[in-house]
Amino acid sequence: MGSLYLEPPVALLQDLKVTIHDSSLIFPSKETEKRSMFLSNIDQVLNFDVETVHFFPCHKDFPPPVVAQRLKNAIADILVPYDFFAGRVKINDKTGRLEIDCNAAGVGFVVASSEYTLDEVGDLVYPNPAFGQLVQKNKDFLKPGDQPICIVQFTSFKCGGSVIGFSMSHTAFDGPSVKAFFDNLAALAANKPLVVTPCNDRQLLAARSPPRVTFPHPEFLKLDIIPGKRPGPSGGAHSTARITSFNVVTAHIWRCKALCSLSNDRERASTILYAVDLRSRLNPPLPKSYAGNAVVMAYATAKCKELEEGTFSSVVEMVTEGARRISDEYARSVIDWGELYKGIPYGEVLVSSWWRLGFEEVEYPWGKPRYSCPVVYHKKDIVLLFPDIHNKNEGGTNDGVIVLVALPHKEMDKFQTLFHKFLI
Repeated sequence: MGSLYLEPPVALLQDLKVTIHDSSLIFPSKETEKRSMFLSNIDQVLNFDVETVHFFPCHKDFPPPVVAQRLKNAIADILVPYDFFAGRVKINDKTGRLEIDCNAAGVGFVVASSEYTLDEVGDLVYPNPAFGQLVQKNKDFLKPGDQPICIVQFTSFKCGGSVIGFSMSHTAFDGPSVKAFFDNLAALAANKPLVVTPCNDRQLLAARSPPRVTFPHPEFLKLDIIPGKRPGPSGGAHSTARITSFNVVTAHIWRCKALCSLSNDRERASTILYAVDLRSRLNPPLPKSYAGNAVVMAYATAKCKELEEGTFSSVVEMVTEGARRISDEYARSVIDWGELYKGIPYGEVLVSSWWRLGFEEVEYPWGKPRYSCPVVYHKKDIVLLFPDIHNKNEGGTNDGVIVLVALPHKEMDKFQTLFHKFLI
């Protein structure tokens, strides 16, 4: 099941002593079409930034200045097939919807350095808040009001190692599409062709006309209801789903998380949310190269009493059923729900899995990352899954998983007890 971190390592650095040396904009290396890009209803609710850091050991043939220049050139080249990435998210005054102004305004690029070596940073797996210094947080990047969809920060360490930090709007990518983006970026940095040509047509996930909400959607919290529009009756076909290691891990986490509450209300209902990739579930399937957000939230709900007294297999089945529910018709119903209502995913806990995205497998000219992860800001209602590089670095497989849970001390003590109790 991996590792459960309760306390920070003793030698955890609180300040990486990062100095910014240069800030600039990178523009597409070729002229691109000026246009407005439609954003789906899935994209619309993901208007926030995601920060990731990718650590690289020293490479004798690629000192930091060379890596920085290669990276800068590759970004300029990738902004041609991914032209929207150099644009700006804006609100269409007529429709009230978010869209991307593909105006070639550029991607932010920051060059920085740390006074430490990569080894001195310590355990890269532990979610050190200091990693926030490795991504650029300046919303108004070079001038007030100009907010790039992405800002890249390249930080070198005294040992010759480096880290690439991305701060990018979630409207641009989901997990699978950003992995394809990184594969393409690495290929261009090596002067190779794209690994995959991105599909930028987000009309593929546009709502139907008229919208038809054919399922109840308790996984969303309505923020605003448009008068005169109501959901239709539930219905539609289910797709098949197999029990996966993700289902098993998620079921275990859900059980422990629901039961560690100090309220001890066994009649309380607990809902868990987790993302499901739509690409292969739609009819016809989306292109695997779809460069946008093609995930919806699956959910499972049960009373704490059921989670405590039921068998583990029954909890796993509830999680599996949540994924099984995501058919073509269900996904279209979710998209149409977003056309009629304003709302956000709603549950007691959200599992965000970075476990099998494969960021650490991207082969750059200067090597694969020693570790890749999001910059973590501890939130009680979000549980993160990461690959276990400790196991891999010791000669094992990459199948281990690290579970990151943030809770108050008393709830964490109870969670830890339940975590090991239910493993037996």
